[in-house]
Amino acid sequence: MKLALKLAFKNLWGAGTRTVLNVLVLSFSFVIIILLNSIIDGWDQQAQKDSIVWEFGEGHLLHKQYDPLDSFTILDGHGPIPKNQLGITPILVYQATIYPQGRMKGIVLKGIDSNQTILELPIEKVKTSEAKFPVIIGKRLAESAKLNKGDEVQIRWRDKNGTYDANTLTIVDVFDSNVPNIDNGQIWMDIKTLWKMTDLNQEASFFVADKNYKAEALPLWRFKSQEALLKQLKDLINQKKTGQAIIYLLLMAIALLAVFDTQILSIFRRQKEIGTYIALGMTRSRVVRLFTIEGSMYSILALIVGSIYGIPFFIYLAQVGFAVPPADQKMGIAIAEVIFPLYGIKLVVSTILLVVISATIVSYLPARKIAKLNPVLALKGKQQ
Repeated sequence: MKLALKLAFKNLWGAGTRTVLNVLVLSFSFVIIILLNSIIDGWDQQAQKDSIVWEFGEGHLLHKQYDPLDSFTILDGHGPIPKNQLGITPILVYQATIYPQGRMKGIVLKGIDSNQTILELPIEKVKTSEAKFPVIIGKRLAESAKLNKGDEVQIRWRDKNGTYDANTLTIVDVFDSNVPNIDNGQIWMDIKTLWKMTDLNQEASFFVADKNYKAEALPLWRFKSQEALLKQLKDLINQKKTGQAIIYLLLMAIALLAVFDTQILSIFRRQKEIGTYIALGMTRSRVVRLFTIEGSMYSILALIVGSIYGIPFFIYLAQVGFAVPPADQKMGIAIAEVIFPLYGIKLVVSTILLVVISATIVSYLPARKIAKLNPVLALKGKQQ
């Protein structure tokens, strides 16, 4: 084995430019695979964390007639708050219309306890305001409605009996969140204020649970776990992973094709050498192993070269992150302005194994031809 490694390294060193090109292409594929997957894993972890602390908590207890994805269920999707339920914060959802700068814009009013600590919403800021209807909004609504902190905006709504009413809201804070589901077209206020506006006293559309909540069967309510709430996000990220897998598989295919062609050419040009090995008593299987090791060493060298320029790049990216274009931040999914890659041991090890095993396989395939070579004709340099 030691002799085979020495011969393989000597042959690769003698190949010169071919070896350099194959190693560079393989190392580039190695770095790109880790880079793309680490960015997706970083986004996955970041998006899940933000969604939990800003929107999902430990789960939602929803009214059976309320569907967060169907705005037509808002009117009837609420009910009395169940008694003796610990570890949940009620949220009432209601439709209204605002008139910023004389324009009409439909919005969703969301009332939540201003003393809640489950979500990171800065709803506690409405308690210190002297305004009659203090509210907070997200940066996306502030941008689309051209509203800023301290602005006042007219609002019109209907109470539970269908009677229209109107008043003026005061924007006491504009929060910055990576989760658009709590921002786009939504205005947050204290739930007690919303109860007075709508006459829906002690009613809620859903509840956000904390770690102390124990799910139980309730007549008008259904519990949706944190895992179920995150499923849509996970499915989307898995789709992204599948799409990016096509990119690095193409890169791997190009790199492995170069190794395969190099091995074919090497066997064709070195028939005298192969015939000499066999004539000197080396078995055909050992010659096949020699060329297979030679091809697999491309991957080993690629890992070394890739580490030389890849590791500093990965460290730098882990510190500054990967900037997300503003257009991508408006897709309606939880995504931060900067994504920090996540380099897991599983990702690095699996990528190394993928590159090494793939290079070994494509090196073995052309090397099988050696088993059929006639050593006499090979020594003469004639084609078989």
